Amino acid sequence: MRKCMIVGAGNGGNALLNILRETKMMNVVAVVDLNEEAPGIVTAKKAGIDVYNDWQVPLADYEIDVIIEATGDDNVFKEIREKRSKQTVLIPGSVANIVLRLIEEKETLIDTLRHQSKLQEIILDSTHDGMIAIDKNEFVTLFNRSAEKVTGISKEQAQGRPVGSLMATSQLPRVLSSGHSEVNKEQLLPNGKKIITTRIPLLDSNGARVGALAVFRDMTAIEEMAQEVTNLKSIQSMLKAIIQSSDEAISVVDENGRGLMINPAYSRLTGLEQDEVIGKPATTDISEGESMHMRVLSSRKPVRGVQMKVGPKKRDVVVNVSPVLVDGRLKGSVGVIHDVSELHSLNNQLQRARQIIRTLEAKYSFEDIIGKSEEMSFSIQQAKLAASTPATVLLRGESGTGKELFAHAIHNASDRKFNKFIRVNCAAIAESLLESELFGYEDGAFSGAKQGGRRGLFEEANGGSIFLDEIGELSQNTQVKLLRVLQEKEIVRVGGTKPISINVRIIAATNAKLEKRIMDGSFREDLYYRLNRMPIQIPPLRQRKDDIDLLSNHLIAKINQDYGRNVEGITPEALEYLKQYEWPGNVRELENVLGRIVIHMDPAESVIQLSHIPSLLSETKSAELLSVERTPEKSLSQLVDEFERKTIQQTLRYYECNKTATAKALGVSLRNLYYKMEKHGIE
Repeated sequence: MRKCMIVGAGNGGNALLNILRETKMMNVVAVVDLNEEAPGIVTAKKAGIDVYNDWQVPLADYEIDVIIEATGDDNVFKEIREKRSKQTVLIPGSVANIVLRLIEEKETLIDTLRHQSKLQEIILDSTHDGMIAIDKNEFVTLFNRSAEKVTGISKEQAQGRPVGSLMATSQLPRVLSSGHSEVNKEQLLPNGKKIITTRIPLLDSNGARVGALAVFRDMTAIEEMAQEVTNLKSIQSMLKAIIQSSDEAISVVDENGRGLMINPAYSRLTGLEQDEVIGKPATTDISEGESMHMRVLSSRKPVRGVQMKVGPKKRDVVVNVSPVLVDGRLKGSVGVIHDVSELHSLNNQLQRARQIIRTLEAKYSFEDIIGKSEEMSFSIQQAKLAASTPATVLLRGESGTGKELFAHAIHNASDRKFNKFIRVNCAAIAESLLESELFGYEDGAFSGAKQGGRRGLFEEANGGSIFLDEIGELSQNTQVKLLRVLQEKEIVRVGGTKPISINVRIIAATNAKLEKRIMDGSFREDLYYRLNRMPIQIPPLRQRKDDIDLLSNHLIAKINQDYGRNVEGITPEALEYLKQYEWPGNVRELENVLGRIVIHMDPAESVIQLSHIPSLLSETKSAELLSVERTPEKSLSQLVDEFERKTIQQTLRYYECNKTATAKALGVSLRNLYYKMEKHGIE
């Protein structure tokens, strides 16, 4: 090896010293510099190389073959050139640098090619399918690990040999000769194994045939298992169908997360072609979710069964990704993508069908009850407990708190959820009709009765649940019949004498003070104790203002759907203002207020601001609207009627025609309110 001396041990000389030591092209025997602390001098000392401050000394001591002048001083270069022997080569530092850099780049390129070849070999050896390729002379150029397992022939035995000498039944020479692909063909190997194989010709950029490739899978073990279970022919047909419909999409990225390779199945699944993926970030194909390639490259651990959406069509897939390690170094990752969009579509249809079925009976479940406050959580807990028992439930709370919502949820969480859920507003049905509606009637029970009689709502609900809203408005006679239902589990139709056994879960609700009704004699005490076996108090909105945030967002989403709007939410200032109001109409009033706000918002606005909310804290009823005009022609009773009519109209407008809230505000029963509205001709 030629002996070399470096003159000049600055950064450039130090770099040259390191490169020469790594490449081992020359033996550096001396390093020269006037500065004893120069980087090259320090490196040389550590490496055991002689150091000098005068280049003439080692020139005399050693038979130097090459001198590299790295000082950059022309005078030094000229002086060395004059005093060196003719056999000694003098190289300027700049020229040496260029040559050594070229050598380094060549080594890097060779490493890159070696890495790419190794990566390709790992990928091909990782697949479950066997692969055999031949060149145009029918010599084997590819023989992966799966091919070794299936054929029983090692890669060393196969590589570079004629394929016919390895497997006499190989059809690759025929495909090479004809240039035609053969898809999903059966083949029997010399070792007795049966495979399903696809053979394709390999073409260069000019379309000339340069070889052929076979991709195959061992079917022997599967068929042997199938023969033990069922008829061989049916299993064979099923296996063929599975193989033909299989869609395993594969993508490969490098250690930086840039696309290296995809297969045709990947393009079919994602809708992305090679030019859209190769060289692009691993996130290119992700439409929803995190890139599993990037996670694996970060953690160096495989992931399995991750759901996400890929491609412009947002296909639902499950992804398995594994890291590619070469000599312990991370070189990239390989992902296998399985299409599950059809499965999700069927699941969505099932969920939709369940929702439709729910709307035919009880609409809501406990998931539909919005509220995380302590008061509401306790009520929900009590309701869930009630749902698990057959006990009669009494829901108590102000109008608009969601008593009917609780009734639906209790029914849907009980063992009666697949049977009927009948809803009855006891205050909305005329007293003369309520009894026959609830208990039915016999033929000829009264004038206008339907021939053959009619089943009542209790009979319709047999096996299920009946929700009796405004239970406090029942007449004394109807209360007696309801008490019989609770005690004897039977009813008697109007005009009938024969008792009819029923199995009905009663869920009652009231916003009235039943204890006060008992005191004034309008409600039976024994019925009260029967109904009050499982009481559930639903808190008014003013007692759970922390839930206004959740309720507002839920109601805004519902209003968007109803009115075709796209309001995204509400500002904290607006929410704080809503929390200052007492909400006498509870959640129903909150929904009405938000509905008015959304309707009057500009379509371009997407967030409810404080300025959008009408004044709630200062709303008062105008005394002028409730005043009546006094004239000598009007009697006291006429003035009273006029005042009553105006009062009812104004209160109805204030509560947006909510008759229950209006009746409560006026201190009258709902039935009394209906009577007065009819009396004064109020629609």
